[in-house]
Amino acid sequence: MKLLNSNQKIAFCFVGISPIRSTPNDSSEQVSQLVFGEVVEVLEIKNYWVKIKTYKDSYEGFVDYKHLLALSDKELRQWLDQGEITTTLYQTIKCPWGNQIIPCGSFIGSGQIFSIGTYQFEIVNKDSIYKKGIEFANLLINTPYLWGGKSSFGIDCSGFTQLIFRSVFINLPRDAYQQEELGQDVSFKDREPMDLAFFSNDKGKITHVGILTDENLIIHASGRVRIDTLKQEGIWNEEMGTITHKLTVIKRLT
Repeated sequence: MKLLNSNQKIAFCFVGISPIRSTPNDSSEQVSQLVFGEVVEVLEIKNYWVKIKTYKDSYEGFVDYKHLLALSDKELRQWLDQGEITTTLYQTIKCPWGNQIIPCGSFIGSGQIFSIGTYQFEIVNKDSIYKKGIEFANLLINTPYLWGGKSSFGIDCSGFTQLIFRSVFINLPRDAYQQEELGQDVSFKDREPMDLAFFSNDKGKITHVGILTDENLIIHASGRVRIDTLKQEGIWNEEMGTITHKLTVIKRLT
C-alpha cells in the first residue's frame, strides 16, 4: 500500500469511515465524513494531514493522510464510471490488506469483485436487494445522531438526506442550508412522500432537514433517526409533547 505524496492530486478513502475535521488535529471538530470509495481532490498535505475537497459535494476539511490512497486521472474516470453506493447497512469486503467493514453509503463496484485504481476488492457478503428512497430511509431508523456523520454508524440530519437521495441518484450538497437552495417550493397541502422539509431557528437560519414519508409523517435525524408527525407549524414530537422544529419550507426534487 502506497500512501499519498505531495505530487498526487486525486485520492480515495480506503477505510470504512474517515472523519473530516475543521482543522488538522485529531481533537478538532468533525464537520463531515468520508466513506469507503469516496473520491477527493487533494489541496494540500502538511504534517500528516490532508486538506481535501470532496469530489461529489465540494466539501472541504482535513483528513488523516493514512486514510487515503492516490488515483491517477485515468483511474478516477474509470472509478466514477462504475462506482455505486451500497444501501446495505454494513458489508464486509476483502481488501489487499485484509477484511474490513464498510457502512451503507460507501462506494463499491457493480460486481462482487471490483477495482479502484490498482487495488482489487471483493464483497464477502452482498445484499441482493437494492433498497432506495423511503425504503432505504426506514432501514436507518434508530441510527444515532452524530454531528458530521453520514453513515449507518452515526448520522446528522443533512447527512441523512444526502445519503437517501444518493440512493435515487440525486446528489445533494452536504449541509441543510445548501440543500434548501435546490428544487421547487411546495405548499403544505400539496406535500408528497420524498419531499424535503426544512426548518429554521429564531434568526431564520436553516438548521434542520427531513424527508416526508407520507403527507403527515417525516423521517429525520434528531437524537436518532426517527419518524415524527409533520404539522404546518413544524415537527411534533409525541414523546416530548411539543413542536421541536419550526417548518420553513417544503421542497420537491423528484
